[in-house]
Amino acid sequence: MAASIIDSSIFQGIFSTDAMRQVWSDENRTQKYLDIESALAVVQGRLGLIPQEAADEIVSHCHLAQIDMALLRQQTERIGYPILGVVSQLNKLCRDRLGEYCHWGATTQDITDTATVLQIREALALVEADLAAIAGELARLAREHRLTPVIGRSNLQQAIPVTFGYKMAGLLSAVLRHQQRLAQLKERVLVGEFAGAAGTLASLERGAMDTQAGLCAELGLAQPLIAWHTIRDNIAEVGAFLGLVGGTLGKLSLDVKLMMQTEVGEVFEPYHHGRGSSSTMPQKRNPISSAYVHGAISVLRQHAAALMDAMVADHERSTGPWQIEWIVLPEAFCLLAGALKQSLAVLQGLEVDAAAMRRNIDMTRGLVMSEAVMMGLGPHIGREFAHDLVYDLCRQALAHDQPLIELLVAHPDINRHVDRTALEHMLDPANYLGQSGLMVDRVLARM
Repeated sequence: MAASIIDSSIFQGIFSTDAMRQVWSDENRTQKYLDIESALAVVQGRLGLIPQEAADEIVSHCHLAQIDMALLRQQTERIGYPILGVVSQLNKLCRDRLGEYCHWGATTQDITDTATVLQIREALALVEADLAAIAGELARLAREHRLTPVIGRSNLQQAIPVTFGYKMAGLLSAVLRHQQRLAQLKERVLVGEFAGAAGTLASLERGAMDTQAGLCAELGLAQPLIAWHTIRDNIAEVGAFLGLVGGTLGKLSLDVKLMMQTEVGEVFEPYHHGRGSSSTMPQKRNPISSAYVHGAISVLRQHAAALMDAMVADHERSTGPWQIEWIVLPEAFCLLAGALKQSLAVLQGLEVDAAAMRRNIDMTRGLVMSEAVMMGLGPHIGREFAHDLVYDLCRQALAHDQPLIELLVAHPDINRHVDRTALEHMLDPANYLGQSGLMVDRVLARM
């Protein structure tokens, strides 16, 4: 029985992915607890802190199939945390009371935090792969449409021409930065935790730091400089990163939705029979994936903020903010996975209508080229005078529904300096794309 949209049998494939849901599943989380208890036993057996026989016995039972998950639920509800239930079951599975050496010197939060880091590592690997795929698709579109003119928009109004490749390269530049952020945050986040009750490892009279170092090495994690039980900037940074990635995906989805409007029609999400149709309006082709992305990343941003709240923890072991992470971190990753999946699908099958893009540029009959005309006339009549003159002619063109070229050609202050051919050159959008192509190339060079 699923109540969350992430686990819904109907919606789970829309708002998340099976791979990400598996990372944050009860089964994977519990196996991570077992992996840590196993690694701890291996290290402490090697160091002679517990009998090797006990270490071997503990390791032999650190398999999810040997854990009674129904019993673990009961134990967790009674105790308040799942770790003691796992340790209790391991203890009973071991012969001759050898299980008493399980969890030697550890505390609940050591295991929980380290398990979370292991899950984060798996989850970030999925995000990393999706970002690489999205970067590839954005690069393809930027390359193919390097010089495809499309109207640039400011305050939702037509501004001046840019290129569709330029729009895609702008998004690509953000994705490339996200990839850099991901590489950088791993060093700070993929760090284990083994510190004992208040973080001082007083529970081990000898071999404390060797145990910590060995455990982290066994798990492929960095060793902490000091306990981070209530110093949660690392987890909050993960949330901030997820929120930033979501923001970029949201920007993509919003632009696609706007460009899909009937009156615009410049791009379309991939077509599938019946997708985006209305139950009452057969002609409609609604944006679907982009709408799902928008919804997912809006909630994701709130989760990023909640992880900031979880940083405000009391003393050396907290009274509740820690549990915020249990609630929102899995959902944040799952929602981002869904948004990445939907965004990639949009980009892979995006229909680009270059003719419609040109038609929209031309719909103002030259007005969107007024800056180009002003700059072209500036050397002849002065930039300020050219600005005021072109401004007045634009108003006339609007008032009388005339092409700007006819008013420009007829004006004596203009035609005494430049002829129609020169003015038509100024009014050609292909001649006023600025450094769009160069900027596309600069971004692609960073791939």
